[in-house]
Amino acid sequence: MAGSKAEQAYQILKERIMDGTYGPGRRLVIDQLGREYNISSIPWRESLRRLEAEGWVDIVRHSGAVVKSFDTETWQRTMRLLARLEGLATALSGVHLTPDDLTLARSLNREMGEALANFDPGRFGVLNRRFHAVLCSRCDDERLNDLVSAEWTRLELVRRSAFWYAPGRALASISEHDAILDLIEGGADPELVETAARRHDINTLEAVTSYDAELSASGETGAVHASD
Repeated sequence: MAGSKAEQAYQILKERIMDGTYGPGRRLVIDQLGREYNISSIPWRESLRRLEAEGWVDIVRHSGAVVKSFDTETWQRTMRLLARLEGLATALSGVHLTPDDLTLARSLNREMGEALANFDPGRFGVLNRRFHAVLCSRCDDERLNDLVSAEWTRLELVRRSAFWYAPGRALASISEHDAILDLIEGGADPELVETAARRHDINTLEAVTSYDAELSASGETGAVHASD
């Protein structure tokens, strides 16, 4: 029973963190959670330790648990990890993508161009995630899929779309999407697809990091902030 309650507590907390109910810096008070959800303290402690190990909360001595605040360094680490995970997932999925999958991906990429032309960064970000989800949708490694999804969620918790904080990066991203699709449609070796998909994410990381450094050098606000 304790295990099932701990899993229930874990799912409650993770869902609330991911949907923004419990935002960065939010204190997670065990007694309060227990009263709200009618679950005893031990399952909450177990779930908080699990979330700490996964990087979603910090447990501070004498202060308790707080939802992790994501900074620029965290964003950079996440992008580097996502590049490797998503590159592999795209390669494994690419050989199984159907013509309908590829048509959908092309359509999403065109819509991203329209969102860019209409100065709609919110829609651009939503479409971008859907595009990448399609490319990974035929990967049959469930563990890898879970890891990719978790890292995308972590990026979203930073609450910024990186493409919009490096001039020209959004347009270059659309072009790179087309190039990846060309490789898949052309039956390219999966290693080439993996390299292209990984390079695509690294290009975003490098563009934003470089632009952030330029802004910092000029005394302006940096490109990626957890508070936004």
